[in-house]
Amino acid sequence: MVDNIRHVVCPYCGCLCDDILIELTDRKISGVENACTLGAHKFLDDAGNRLKGPIMRKGDQWIDVSYEEAIDYAVQILSEADRPLLYGWSGCVTETQAIGAHLAELIGGVVDSTTSVCHGPSILAIQEVGHPGCTLGQVKNRADTIIYWGSNPIEAHPRHLSRYTNYADAYFFHNAFRERKVIVVDVRKTATAEIATEYVQLEQGGDYHVLSALRTIIRGRADIIPDMVAGVPKSQLIRVADICKQAKFGALFFGVGVTMTGGKYKNIRNAIEFVDELNRHTKWTISPMRGHSNVYGSNEVFTWISGYPFAVDYSRGIAFYNPGETTAVDILARGEADAALIMASDPGAHFPRVCSEHLAKIPTILFDPYPSATTHLCTLQIPSAVNGIDAEGTAYRMDGIPIRTRKFLDNGYPTDTSLLEQIYSRIKELKGNA
Repeated sequence: MVDNIRHVVCPYCGCLCDDILIELTDRKISGVENACTLGAHKFLDDAGNRLKGPIMRKGDQWIDVSYEEAIDYAVQILSEADRPLLYGWSGCVTETQAIGAHLAELIGGVVDSTTSVCHGPSILAIQEVGHPGCTLGQVKNRADTIIYWGSNPIEAHPRHLSRYTNYADAYFFHNAFRERKVIVVDVRKTATAEIATEYVQLEQGGDYHVLSALRTIIRGRADIIPDMVAGVPKSQLIRVADICKQAKFGALFFGVGVTMTGGKYKNIRNAIEFVDELNRHTKWTISPMRGHSNVYGSNEVFTWISGYPFAVDYSRGIAFYNPGETTAVDILARGEADAALIMASDPGAHFPRVCSEHLAKIPTILFDPYPSATTHLCTLQIPSAVNGIDAEGTAYRMDGIPIRTRKFLDNGYPTDTSLLEQIYSRIKELKGNA
């Protein structure tokens, strides 16, 4: 029997495309339409890769345990820890993230999301100078000039160009594809650079210098700019500045190529102030290209509850926030954490070696439906239902728009929300009795 499920939300990246069509044959995903390659693999590869149930390390062996035994172990480890770290959250729905923030407060732990290793510098810059942003719908219908700076959406967010920028139809354009200009700024010629109207190739770490030069030109002081800035000719900088000033509505999107290079949050602050300069002449906005499906949601939820967007430390009995000190990488590198709860992320594949080595030394509980590099570091892995497939909830798109993900299958797995609720309730009861 074949069923077609329409308007499914893809849970892969921050675009949260909500026009996916899923074909089910005998209650198994057999086809996907409208999704990009990355999203299609998320759906099609799901069934064959999941763990059947929780697994626990015993010496050099993995043994199967029940969900009840897994929860007992998690309650014991987290309630007895002096410096627990709760990390990940960007693939969880906001309902789960809220429980995670409250759990961190209950046990005096640190709750941090993948933000700290991707767009944490963007948030620091926005906290200093604000965020002249807008929705992706506004960009789609109004923007005639797009800048992708340090990001490569053709490979990282494949439908971003077709849904919102270069290839998207627009309400206020007769022929949007021909009328739009796309500028790509990057250290290498990416696939996105191949389709750009103007490609600006700069030297590694030269973002701050190029942004400062563009701001100077827009201020009318091109005369003090040297002939070459971070590998970019002055003539090209003047041309790019002119394109930006002539735009009726411009949108600058930036990626981790800017946030995670030399200068970090100062680059983003300079980019925001570049957009502010342009807004003296015309209309421009700036937005980060968020990667994980609900990393934006984790920043929202943690801020609602604690006042801070990530790296929140409750060890003092109150919320404390100091990126560089309370971020997951720093706590693990210093060897402080004596237990870890990893939610739907893979630090074993992305963190520095010293952090992975420390995770392997302490009790580490991993919530993830699939085996990953972190599986080799953890003591317990608990598979749960996958949000957007057999679980539902609220996620935030990269422009801050909340979208409800859909559940269209029931594979019998419990949701991470229900499992974390049980852990929270059990620890709260223990703390109350104590």
